[in-house]
Amino acid sequence: MNFLRRRFLGSSLFVLGGALTDALATPLWRWNNSTPLQAVIATPDSSSVQFIDVAQHAGLTAPNVWGGVDHKRSIIETKGSGVAFFDYDNDGWLDIYLTNGNRLDTQWPTGQAPTSHLYKNNRDGTFTDVTAKSGLGITGWQTGVCIGDYDNDGWDDLFCCFWGHNILFHNNGNGTFTDVTRKSGLYQEQARWGAGCTFLDYDRDGHLDLFVCNYLTLDSKKIPSPTDPSYCQWKGVPILCGPRGLPGDTNILYHNNGDGTFTDVSQKSGILKPGPRYSITAVSYDFDNDGWPDIYVAVDSQPSILFQNNHDGTFTDVAVMSGTAYSDSGHEQAGMGVAVADYDCDGWFDIFKTNFADDTCNLYHNNGDGTFSDVTFSAGTSVNSRYVAWGCGFVDYDNDGWQDIVQINGHVYPEIDNYHFDQTFKNPRLVYKNLGNGRFKDVSAEMGAGISEHFSSRGAAFGDYDNDGGMDILILNLNDLPSLLHNEGGSKQNWIKIKLVGTKCNRTAIGARVRVITGKHAQMDEVHSGTSVMSQSDLRLHFGLGAIDTVDLIEVKWPTTQKIESFKQVRANQILTIREGDGIIDTFKPKLR
Repeated sequence: MNFLRRRFLGSSLFVLGGALTDALATPLWRWNNSTPLQAVIATPDSSSVQFIDVAQHAGLTAPNVWGGVDHKRSIIETKGSGVAFFDYDNDGWLDIYLTNGNRLDTQWPTGQAPTSHLYKNNRDGTFTDVTAKSGLGITGWQTGVCIGDYDNDGWDDLFCCFWGHNILFHNNGNGTFTDVTRKSGLYQEQARWGAGCTFLDYDRDGHLDLFVCNYLTLDSKKIPSPTDPSYCQWKGVPILCGPRGLPGDTNILYHNNGDGTFTDVSQKSGILKPGPRYSITAVSYDFDNDGWPDIYVAVDSQPSILFQNNHDGTFTDVAVMSGTAYSDSGHEQAGMGVAVADYDCDGWFDIFKTNFADDTCNLYHNNGDGTFSDVTFSAGTSVNSRYVAWGCGFVDYDNDGWQDIVQINGHVYPEIDNYHFDQTFKNPRLVYKNLGNGRFKDVSAEMGAGISEHFSSRGAAFGDYDNDGGMDILILNLNDLPSLLHNEGGSKQNWIKIKLVGTKCNRTAIGARVRVITGKHAQMDEVHSGTSVMSQSDLRLHFGLGAIDTVDLIEVKWPTTQKIESFKQVRANQILTIREGDGIIDTFKPKLR
């Protein structure tokens, strides 16, 4: 059953400063470095939302290490990596996973090599580093990360991409993880450069399959030495070479056999037909509303890919004919990150893709007939073209019922700071407010220090880590500390958050679609794995409601059976846990509402 296509562009249903705003709904995060956590009780300006970087106070103190700081001689040193918000211990609070990298030709003293980090949410705005206990402290050039319960045991597992060999970490349910890459059939003898990944159930058999992006073939023996004079040029500046001129690689689709193992079905499924590409980030949604998950892949310096699911275990790349392979003018672009949402609430999923500097990012509007229109210029998201854009997300930061856009930036050549360009290595973040009429407005300057501060950033994840109803942002900054941007003020308007648990479908409920209807306004989203750039956001679905305090109708369409469960007259400002076939099994309401 396809959902009816609806287009409601008016925004009059949603008014800033909802009637249910409680004076006690004050943020716990407005502080400076000298302010103790317990002493922070302040009411934000009611007219705006601010993003404040609270990473250091929250305990996220592990620095990122990724190649040279002032000079980079290989493309591996520029790419960076992703981050993840996920609830590894099933306590209802988002934990944090930070990837990490390495340096070329560096021999680290014992115990000092950079590693990935797992942080447990203490439920009070702070986190504890539990990496040592978890078994996730891996050293290497780790790039992408995605989450999904591949064996349906009730605990979300972690797949990590590397330049070298990817790793599948099984969640043991006791705070520890086990490397099951070889046991599961995912290990490949050949070293490859894995980038983004996404779990999906492409054949709807109730078991999560896995799609892995491979970026390019990079031989460690052919990386120029520090004294090698060979280089390429960008605007006359001597810089590293690539990706053009380097051999691309092919992507991989693994089928879940239902017994804890996977089979490589890349050839059989048609995934290899586009040939080698510089693929970075993949995400799976049902773009054509036929009930089967499709796959969109952001590709660097080559046409991007849209794999349409043929319902028989195979896929067809329809990116060119759909209008999602190139820019509006027909040019190849340096695709990095991907965000998906029904931003105009017409019942069809749209795509936002980030690109390199001197180009605009793409906003592809889904026309509902198998084609997309690049509306970047008409929608108002083309006003910034001097940033190298990476992480991105559709995030209703002010809970007005319309999905806004957050874009994370960072240049790849630190050398450009020595020249007088209108571009710098470290950049601010961008926020585009959805005006509810198909257009967006750049409101970055109004959004606080967390948006205006400058970093060379890469991965970003989006989620409500303190369960207060405001969407927060986790960002990886190259060779720097991470950023954790707390949303101050967004929770003043009403919202509903939904965690889905599959029984007949996969346990993580990836691919399940939810519609939230208030009056004539219908929002929708799908549970998805892998997004932004090489990152994983909150698996729970978040919907802003504006001034409305009761949801008229919530519809959940489960992916395997395609059955729809409906829930009427649901009160706002709570987190619902819905289990397939059992309805609402748990609710959580923030204490400060």
